[in-house]
Amino acid sequence: MLTKITIERFKSLSKVELSLGQLNLFIGTNASGKSNLFDALRVLQGVGYGFTVTEIFDGKPKGSSSIVWDGIRGGSAGAVLQLAAPKKRPTPSRNVIRLAVEFKIGVDQYEYEIELNPTLGIVQQESLCVSGTRVFEIIKLSKARDEIIARVRHTDLRDEDEDFVPVSFDSHLPVLHQSLELDSEQLPFPGMREVINKCLIELSNVQRLELSPSILREYSRRQKAEQLGEHGENFAALVKTLCTNKQTRAEYISWLRELTPAEVDDVVILKGAVNEPFFALREGKHTFPAQVLSDGTLRFSALAAALFQPDAPGLLLLEEIENGIHPTRLRLLVELLRSRAQAGKPQVLATTHSPIVLAWLKPEEYAHTFFCLRDERGISHIQPVSSLPQFESIVKRTPISDLFAEGWLESVL
Repeated sequence: MLTKITIERFKSLSKVELSLGQLNLFIGTNASGKSNLFDALRVLQGVGYGFTVTEIFDGKPKGSSSIVWDGIRGGSAGAVLQLAAPKKRPTPSRNVIRLAVEFKIGVDQYEYEIELNPTLGIVQQESLCVSGTRVFEIIKLSKARDEIIARVRHTDLRDEDEDFVPVSFDSHLPVLHQSLELDSEQLPFPGMREVINKCLIELSNVQRLELSPSILREYSRRQKAEQLGEHGENFAALVKTLCTNKQTRAEYISWLRELTPAEVDDVVILKGAVNEPFFALREGKHTFPAQVLSDGTLRFSALAAALFQPDAPGLLLLEEIENGIHPTRLRLLVELLRSRAQAGKPQVLATTHSPIVLAWLKPEEYAHTFFCLRDERGISHIQPVSSLPQFESIVKRTPISDLFAEGWLESVL
């Protein structure tokens, strides 16, 4: 579980430090910085996949042994915060973003930090600590900027005696991934590789959903799927997989009955000309295929399926969760997100513009409800609503939904 993230000089985020819970909501106007936060998490996902710095920001086409990676919105050219047009030509070595995360795996606390220069396509600083013990850290960048030297721990993490050796790495790739290629002399303890692998998995185990109704209406290319595509690819195949488990099928259909305006009796997987599956709902004697269902019904059906997917990510990123859902059903949407997050997987980060969503939050959830605001300089500020001045006393008199709708949160921040 991701417990803390720090972002510096990335897009509109000058410096943001957030402590996260299982369910996290981000509110604010358009262009306030919510999507930039999600993009920062995608940068870390690219690190986990083992991409070069340039590939992380500018994308990577599908290869024989790699996935398609679309890169980060705006690419490397728009990655670093620029407050104003400089009088002189900007120095590439200063175009650095810093990302730091803390997360727990079992009883161990991981702290990972990386500084990236998107303009030059290099790593300038990077380190990993586990339960207070340093695994590695970069100590030097070569003058040609094509090589970095890192101190790599040479003794087991449980040993009290610390011994580090300098190792040379390619500056265009994160050390975290390159360290797996070290030989037994450079990384003598097998347990160290396990630690590094766990960190890579945690960073890459992120799913960002931007569901497209047109894709949700398509036939699935696979017969079964354990995870939904970013835009809803293989939706019908995922639902088909969910329905093979009686308990999961019952839970999924139960939520659909609650959240869709129509009287849903069952989920049906129809077959195309070559047996490719596509999604349908049954109401009484009538079956309605995905092609005739509303955008809202399809979007919620896919969102609910994603919360039950067998290969659930550690971190699920959801944009504008209220889209297409009737206001009277938003309370149930909050309950669904809460129940799945409390089950332990996935951890949810979601954005919303809806005061009604906020109205159904519990007071203990305010600490992980974040208000986002972009100031006149173009810098985004993100902080929990519970930390706003006098929030605790004011929210007792005025519901948080009204404070948001009336602009009080914006005026205070």
